[in-house]
Amino acid sequence: MQRRQGRVNAGLLLLLYQISQVGLQNIPSVTLGVLVLNVFLFLNPVKPLSEVCISVNEGFHRRDWQRLLLSPVHHADDWHLYYNMVSMLWKGIMLERKLGSTWFAYIIVVFSVLVGVVYVALEFMLVKILDDPSYEMNCAVGFSGVLFALKVLNNYYNPGRVSNVLGFRIPSKYACWVELVAIHLISPG
Repeated sequence: MQRRQGRVNAGLLLLLYQISQVGLQNIPSVTLGVLVLNVFLFLNPVKPLSEVCISVNEGFHRRDWQRLLLSPVHHADDWHLYYNMVSMLWKGIMLERKLGSTWFAYIIVVFSVLVGVVYVALEFMLVKILDDPSYEMNCAVGFSGVLFALKVLNNYYNPGRVSNVLGFRIPSKYACWVELVAIHLISPG
């Protein structure tokens, strides 16, 4: 899990374009802070990805708990950052306005930690159920789990909407699950 250096970050440039289209003045403070933190840590990572990703081996066996905080805010490449942060931009605008900045910030922090805990627990269960120790080594980074949780929350606060997933119109309450399966099929790593 190594980021390629010395290339134009087209995903980052496209993200900055998307933000400029929305306008900084239209992005609530916590949402903007999350975007800035993720872009900053993409450009200036705390550690290499192999040292911030969360896995059963690193998080549970070696008890490297700081990975619970670092893994959600580090991304594998500029496109990973782009897709996650554009999703954060739209979900953040809707939810932060609905919930208020303090409550939204609290939710982001809690979801960021809990997603890593749930990921490790699920991988640990796969090790036991499938009797396959390779699941202990699967290492994840990125904000996708937090975004999934925000999408579920957004669907709760905005029921009855319809989403477009890969060209199919699906009730929003099911769309997050369909998106999860689609993401796994499109990008299993």
